[in-house]
Amino acid sequence: MPPFPRPVSHETSPPQVALGLEASWRRCGHDYALDPVAPWMPQVLCDAELRQCCQRAGALPRHAEAAMAQLHAMLAPLGYATLLADAQGVVLAHRVDPAIRRGSRRWCLWPGAVWDEMREGTNGIGTCLAEGRPVSVHAIQHWRVALRGLACVAAPVHDALGRVAGVINASSFHPTQDGRETALIGAIVTQAARQIERACFMDRYRGHAVMLLGEGRDGSVPMIALDADRVVVGATHAARVHMGVAPAQDLNFCLLADAPTATAEGGDLRHAQKMAIRSALANARGKVAVAARMLGISRSTLHRKMRMLAPSDTQAC
Repeated sequence: MPPFPRPVSHETSPPQVALGLEASWRRCGHDYALDPVAPWMPQVLCDAELRQCCQRAGALPRHAEAAMAQLHAMLAPLGYATLLADAQGVVLAHRVDPAIRRGSRRWCLWPGAVWDEMREGTNGIGTCLAEGRPVSVHAIQHWRVALRGLACVAAPVHDALGRVAGVINASSFHPTQDGRETALIGAIVTQAARQIERACFMDRYRGHAVMLLGEGRDGSVPMIALDADRVVVGATHAARVHMGVAPAQDLNFCLLADAPTATAEGGDLRHAQKMAIRSALANARGKVAVAARMLGISRSTLHRKMRMLAPSDTQAC
């Protein structure tokens, strides 16, 4: 077993420890049957295996470089390492301050380490992938006792087709005892995930008109890509959730059509339509004719849509 200092607490199921992570702890205990006090033997890929993972990840590491550099600049003074993992929990890239390089390697905060929840228990990268949402796992919230000297904050990174492509993670092996910085770090990490997604989306739909449909959802920003005929051909994860469209599903419909057939039942299409109109009007500085051209519809159609979608606040829309 690696020479890690063991935390004092060996409890395995105090409710305060699993706050917000109850489902993960149930999976660890019942589905995976992991022994929380068993010696920790982390899986680390060899160089050839790591190269294969990086090749499968495609352009993700390249799109993540700027966000990781910014995240590292903000969190390195707090003793945090910045990691990028793929959809299987394999660490592909990292940013680590020289002062914590040795410790980061010892704790497997390093390329090639595999942080799959099924093997390592509740942890930032693995649990983020298992639940598809931003998570933070502080000290004794880890399932394995050997990992309770870590603090991990992670957010999923989505590709241009709305699929979870990986995880951006910040981890420290010298966390504060009360975890008071977790919420702030979580917001910064989530913003980095959105930045990476935006880079992936803008690269894939270069030359298309891209429209923002409101605020971000977890680690995703609702954006759509329109072709020259103003037909929706691309959408991020958050936009697909709004419209009820599955990840990777082909898109080819007019967002403001009266009866679009590409959306799935249960999608909040009215919200997506309203946000598209608001975005176009904002970009057109309130000029309806200009906004209508952006949306690929007539001015009269836009007026009708505004009345139909927001009868109580047409002017605000």
